[in-house]
Amino acid sequence: MNHPVPSRIILVTGGARSGKSTFAENLVKQSSLEPRFYIATAPVLDEEMADRVKRHRARREGEHWTTIEEECDLEAALDRAVAEGARVILVDCLTLWIGNLIYRDSQLEEAAIAQRAQKLAEKLRTLPATTVLVINEVGMGIVPEHALSRRFRDLSGRCGQILAAEADEVYLLVAGIALSVKKTGENCHVTA
Repeated sequence: MNHPVPSRIILVTGGARSGKSTFAENLVKQSSLEPRFYIATAPVLDEEMADRVKRHRARREGEHWTTIEEECDLEAALDRAVAEGARVILVDCLTLWIGNLIYRDSQLEEAAIAQRAQKLAEKLRTLPATTVLVINEVGMGIVPEHALSRRFRDLSGRCGQILAAEADEVYLLVAGIALSVKKTGENCHVTA
């Protein structure tokens, strides 16, 4: 019999190809919680992205994952997962989610993403499940040349800050190595 799981939020961040997704999937598997759900936010726009999605699916094959593909409405996807009995949910990834939102509204402002991220955090706190979130750390390189690229970087950074503040655990992946940045009970404050 499955007993209720207390709400728990784990954020995994790092650069591109740092091993975030594999690490997040392993966290879920090591939790021994089932059923496990994977909320995929990636739009498949070309062959390269289709190949990435195929590799991600193959890595999870035979490991009792239920996949929900949802590019924008994370709250609805989370509700669906919980309605189907999810005890652990992996959202991969928030960076693509933000890209999807900005694609639909190129004027999306930082205050709006902050509000959505806070609403998402509040939603996660109500779930009877552990949720592992993946987000890229996109602000560690050069300042992008174009205004839209800078806005994307800022939106992603703001979202990451808000969810890290709410998370019980935060991990930073560097070259495939996970660094524990935060554990439950430590203070984390979002600054302007």
